[in-house]
Amino acid sequence: MNKTTDKLNFVKHRQKGIVLLVTLVILIVLSTLGYTLGSRIVSRRHRVQYIIDYQACRYACDSAVKYALATLQDINTPVLIARPNVPDFSDLFCLSEAEYQEFLVQWTVDSASDKSTFNRAGEVNDVNNIYDANDFNDVRDINDFEFGESDSNDSNDVNSVSVPGPYGPAWPLIAEPMEFNIGSAAVKIEIEDENAKYPLGWTILENKKVEREAAAGFKTFCEWMDVNEPEFDELQLQLADISQIKKFKLEFEPIKIQEKVTRRELRRRRRGLKPSQRQKSSVKTIPANVHTADFAKLFNSSIIDTQCLARPTIQTDSRNESALKYLGLWGSSKVNINTAPRHVLEAAFTFGGDAAEIADKIIERRRLEPFKDVEDIKKSLFGYSDSIDKCADYITPASSFFTIRITAISGVAEASAVIAVQKGDKKIERIAVISI
Repeated sequence: MNKTTDKLNFVKHRQKGIVLLVTLVILIVLSTLGYTLGSRIVSRRHRVQYIIDYQACRYACDSAVKYALATLQDINTPVLIARPNVPDFSDLFCLSEAEYQEFLVQWTVDSASDKSTFNRAGEVNDVNNIYDANDFNDVRDINDFEFGESDSNDSNDVNSVSVPGPYGPAWPLIAEPMEFNIGSAAVKIEIEDENAKYPLGWTILENKKVEREAAAGFKTFCEWMDVNEPEFDELQLQLADISQIKKFKLEFEPIKIQEKVTRRELRRRRRGLKPSQRQKSSVKTIPANVHTADFAKLFNSSIIDTQCLARPTIQTDSRNESALKYLGLWGSSKVNINTAPRHVLEAAFTFGGDAAEIADKIIERRRLEPFKDVEDIKKSLFGYSDSIDKCADYITPASSFFTIRITAISGVAEASAVIAVQKGDKKIERIAVISI
């Protein structure tokens, strides 16, 4: 009897165990299905939201491009500022972070001893003025902890100091960045001076007579920017591939193409014209900037591996230095002597010799007053007239080549565009556009 009872109990417990196991399996399957389904729903929502955000970014970016081009049409030649009492931007690229901070501290100390500080445009702020927020003795001075304020925004604080570039904003900007919203997207527009950078086209100049000088100048630039020998050699090979496609010239000429048209079409085009205006053949003229556009495409293509050039030499919260930052990849052919940093100036004057000495004297003089033209340089640097003459085709006192960088952000999506433009006597000519 006891054996029968035990057996029945065992069967009952076994059945309960099986039911429990099946229940657990069903719950696991349901939870897995629920998790998978939930994940898919969330992923789909994220994808849909990203598409919406990206469309907003793309629309804002395209609108900002039109706005920037229309605005730039109204901008005259950017005005350079005098910087006699502020640090020069020319050597910031080669300063380590410790040297850079020491540089700023010394500037702040010197400014305090002169009883004046300087804003981004290099203008003096009178610290003796009780209404001046930069006054060390101002009762509202934010170094005064009695008022419970932080010193994070103190213009006398080293961390708030910004070294002005040749136009006032940090190099290579010609104006303070514009920031605004278009719909849900936050837009930022920055206009950079491309003539302040080393023109990559110089490395593949068609003129064989200056081939050695061009190579030496580029070598100088790369040494300043810590591009090692293997990277330099690889870059040379890539540039040689581009030179096989097309050679670079300092001055390109318009292209004239003989059009093949029927006599009937030719008669139609001549109709209504005076005999003196009629042409025996139809010739189509393509403007010279088409050559610049070709090189803008080549230099920004996969032929050039920009990884080594984009590698940061210095990267902090306030600084991001790399060789790519100082390279002109858009077909520019001249360097602005008033806005180029030291290593770009040295590379430019390698074509004539005495590059380091000339660059040093240019940097010293232009802080007081920008150079007007090449003759002005020769007068100021009389002992180097012959060297400057040899470089006349490679330098300019005023920039005409700019890039407009536009970034639009909405949610987690981002869209950007870079437009290279050349400012002529009458209008702005768009050279190339890259959208991402």
